Amino acid sequence: MTQHRDSDSLERADLVASLDKHRGFLRQTLRNVSDEDAARRTTVSALCLGGIVKHVTLTEETWVAFIERGPDAIGAADAAAMEAHAASFRMEPGETVASLLDHYNEVAKRTDELVGALESLDAPGPAPHPGRDVAARRPRRHRP
Repeated sequence: MTQHRDSDSLERADLVASLDKHRGFLRQTLRNVSDEDAARRTTVSALCLGGIVKHVTLTEETWVAFIERGPDAIGAADAAAMEAHAASFRMEPGETVASLLDHYNEVAKRTDELVGALESLDAPGPAPHPGRDVAARRPRRHRP
């Protein structure tokens, strides 16, 4: 039993370390970037650097809610949800690099706390697609 707990603790620590490493890469993209440059669209899409951080934050926040509350956390796929999703790729007036990173850090902290608090990373839970279950670690890797 102790060996399983130790292994589980190592996996949790590894998962959090991996998330933190990749979060650092994302934060680095905005280092010394002005609010105006972060909001600038550099392609024909609405995507901008700030929007990337904003979208990743929303995705991580949604996965945490999904792990905690199940499919109901995803919500309806109505017009308002589609607009909110589209808005997650762009910076809105009043949003700043600092405010986006502050929110990203809050969500990251909550995710790390959840990883530590889960009874088991092997605990099955509902998948976002009906008809199959997934282990709790799977949404953290953000792969279908």
